[in-house]
Amino acid sequence: MNVAELLAGLQAQHDETTARASELRDRIQDLTAALAETEARLADLATTAKVIAELAPAGGEDPDPPETNTVYQAIVNAFNQHSDQVFRARELHELLGMPTDEASVNITRSRLGRLTRQGFLTQPGRGRYQKRT
Repeated sequence: MNVAELLAGLQAQHDETTARASELRDRIQDLTAALAETEARLADLATTAKVIAELAPAGGEDPDPPETNTVYQAIVNAFNQHSDQVFRARELHELLGMPTDEASVNITRSRLGRLTRQGFLTQPGRGRYQKRT
């Protein structure tokens, strides 16, 4: 092999290595941009988690106050004890000894609607509720 051939071989290797270095620089640039986007997303997620944690009740407690849970339990118990009976909200109030003023009955109507959406109750007629069997 003569010197010209050696120099040509070295030049070819140099050109290949230069091209490879250029490709790697491009990949590094792409990865750097992707890393910056990912780190920004992580920061957004951390901020979102912090906001939710500040707004949510401490200790993962139920957002309904205990007295509300007690009312729900009384309603569920009434339907469990009278599983074949159909109730109107006012009749349920009378059965449970709860106030029968319109505001209280309307709150119970909302609770009955929630229990219906959750699948515990059915609504065989307008304003009438029964335990789902």
